[in-house]
Amino acid sequence: MDKQQRQAIFGWCLYDWANSAFATVILAAVLPVYFASLVPAAGVTLPFFSDHNFSAVSLWGYCVSVSMLILAVAAPALGALADRKGWHKGLMKVFWLFGCAATALLATTTSGEYLWAALFFIIGNLGFAGANIFYNAYLPILAPIEQSDQLSARGFAYGYFGGGLLLALVFLIILNFESFGFIDRGAATRCGFLMTALWWFIFAIPTFFYLPKTQKIPSTQTGFNLKGYFNQFKQLLKYRDLCVFLLAFLCYNDGIQTVISVSAIYAREQLHLGQSTIIGCFLMIQFLAMPGALLFAQLGEKLGTARAILLSLLIFLLVCIFAYRMTEAFEFWILGGVIAIILGGSQALSRSLFASMVPKQQSAEFFGFFTISSRFAAIFGPLLFALIADISGSSRNSILALGIFFIVGALLLLQVKVKRGRDLAAENL
Repeated sequence: MDKQQRQAIFGWCLYDWANSAFATVILAAVLPVYFASLVPAAGVTLPFFSDHNFSAVSLWGYCVSVSMLILAVAAPALGALADRKGWHKGLMKVFWLFGCAATALLATTTSGEYLWAALFFIIGNLGFAGANIFYNAYLPILAPIEQSDQLSARGFAYGYFGGGLLLALVFLIILNFESFGFIDRGAATRCGFLMTALWWFIFAIPTFFYLPKTQKIPSTQTGFNLKGYFNQFKQLLKYRDLCVFLLAFLCYNDGIQTVISVSAIYAREQLHLGQSTIIGCFLMIQFLAMPGALLFAQLGEKLGTARAILLSLLIFLLVCIFAYRMTEAFEFWILGGVIAIILGGSQALSRSLFASMVPKQQSAEFFGFFTISSRFAAIFGPLLFALIADISGSSRNSILALGIFFIVGALLLLQVKVKRGRDLAAENL
């Protein structure tokens, strides 16, 4: 491996270090709790929905769903544009900058400004997930199939450590707000949002120096009209095992992403845990998830990538059952420890398994479909969670219902013939 390739791999992994700050502070641990504090305890009504009262839990779920619906619709066209023009790095920069700016603007929201917080979160989440289309597309470019599990896991390991380190700093400031000169925890939390934006921005800069420029691929299609959009889906259907995997990933990642995005607000509303306990648990998850990702990379080599993913899904199903029954704070910590071990591994191996079955020269276009699968997962899970919480009046029923996503996802994954999918991708290089 020459120096230029080592730098490219380092830059690629460093971006996971940078953007995981958004995942931990904004998406998972801090903003959900802060957002809940902005929403009145009695709930709120929204324009065009004046006859319905939204709780903080359901409103948060709908915000996640809206942002991911927008991206899911645009992802295939964005991926195809990157492949045809060689704009992987340029488009990644655009989404990165929008994401950083929206995250910084979250620091301007105060009591009662939940609509502004929702808007900035939606834009920030679009920037975070949109940049990941092009970031993930570099995986099959940088690593051969036999090394993709290790590189994907290494990227997640960087992310968990970097995201965990910033979460620790934000947690320290929130916990000791008076020592840092803040008038209350809300002000310290808003400072944490600004720190997240700066962390994401600064540490991602080397990525754009080290990642190689991608080449254009020949294409007879010049526009992205509706016909061309559906032609992309027809092309995907030629890859049977890839399609089945995307459906499987859609299902089980639905459960994973929802567990991540609602666990903090679930702990606050159902277990009545304080912000310090919730952030502390998420901090533990971040640092345990790093060795967990590397452990599952080793399991992937010994058991096979698909079998290692199946093992993680079985454990996630047990997590949902345990979460439904838990009533004590220490149980939340136990649950967090289990999630930490399987979270990084399931995500890293899913990404590398997909990368191994896509034609390398169309990596961004196919990772656009991967984004559709992952983002629709981030739509349906929180939406189902919010709807069941609204209808039943209890988010415990919502967390139990997430188990169905892991069951269906595992059954579909069993239908994927990995070798056949990889052989077909190799034939179309």
